[in-house]
Amino acid sequence: MISYDPKEWFSFIFQFHKGDTFRKLIPIMAGIAVYSGIIAWLEIEYWQLSETSHVKNITVMHAMLGFVISLLLVFRTNTAYDRWWEGRKMWGALVNNSRNLAIKMAVMLKDPADKELMKKLIPAYASVLNMHLKNADISHELFDDAILAADHYNHKPNQIAKTIMARVNDMYKEGKITGDQLILLTEELRSFLDICGACERIKNTPIPYSYSAFIKKFIFFYVMTLPFGYVFQLGYYVIPVVVFIFYVLASLELIAEEIEDPFGTDPNDLPLEKIAETIRKNVEELIY
Repeated sequence: MISYDPKEWFSFIFQFHKGDTFRKLIPIMAGIAVYSGIIAWLEIEYWQLSETSHVKNITVMHAMLGFVISLLLVFRTNTAYDRWWEGRKMWGALVNNSRNLAIKMAVMLKDPADKELMKKLIPAYASVLNMHLKNADISHELFDDAILAADHYNHKPNQIAKTIMARVNDMYKEGKITGDQLILLTEELRSFLDICGACERIKNTPIPYSYSAFIKKFIFFYVMTLPFGYVFQLGYYVIPVVVFIFYVLASLELIAEEIEDPFGTDPNDLPLEKIAETIRKNVEELIY
């Protein structure tokens, strides 16, 4: 995720980074500029349409559809941001729950070996969940001295949670923790799985295809018809105007596409590696 100062207006305006939609749209904007220039030349020079031509009235359609397309883009952007923000809340809850579990482990456990194992397993869950959501390859050898079960588990976060629960259950059987303490620790572990399930729901349930495809088609045909009507008012200045309108509309759609899956590697996705590292540091400070 890009870190920035929201008060630095000029840096936003005059600097471009790899997450900027302008760079991604340059080829298409160049094509639209050429297309708009051709339409302007045809209407002004070749066809020599007069001010009384009915083609001029196409702007009425644009005025009517402008409100519709604005509503669609607002809904699209808000829906995508809701998914991004929900993902951030889930990982914020994972930070807090990891701290709570680490504090309880630090207080309840007396055996240094048990503490050392939990010091590795708790932050490992966040690291593995991060890689799981990115569909990255995850090694079973998470630590030098602790190798998890073999490949019959494809869901690695579940495997980490099961390993923690198995060790907690063994500690209960060995008399190292009480039944009440077992219940408390089980609730914390359950919250880990709830967070994982919520993140998977966001990742595996994209915006419906028909809805996303309709918005793209709507933007395309809306922009492609702009030069026909506005050439009469703007002449060849219709070229930069149409390009700018396309840039605004397409940028909103690109932003929504990028943030609707907040667990990827795009510039504006969530900094999961940083959050996982924060969890590791917090757990190591709490369990000693």
